[in-house]
Amino acid sequence: NWVDIFRTIEPGEDQYTWWSNRGQSWEKNVGWRIDYQIGTPQIAAKACRVEIFKDERFSDHAPLIIDYKINARWLKS
Repeated sequence: NWVDIFRTIEPGEDQYTWWSNRGQSWEKNVGWRIDYQIGTPQIAAKACRVEIFKDERFSDHAPLIIDYKINARWLKS
């Protein structure tokens, strides 16, 4: 039972992480969401914020950042 963690918090459309270099795809926001963070439902429940940094142009992919609320005791186990 794997979960698309981004979609558990942000179910809206037009959220992409990649745009073709052809046809002004980035400017028109016509892209694909091909970068994921996948996890179990238990891990997804710890997600508290998601963001795609569209304007950060390190490559043809946009960074997908997910913040998690994690208990320090959980990290030790």
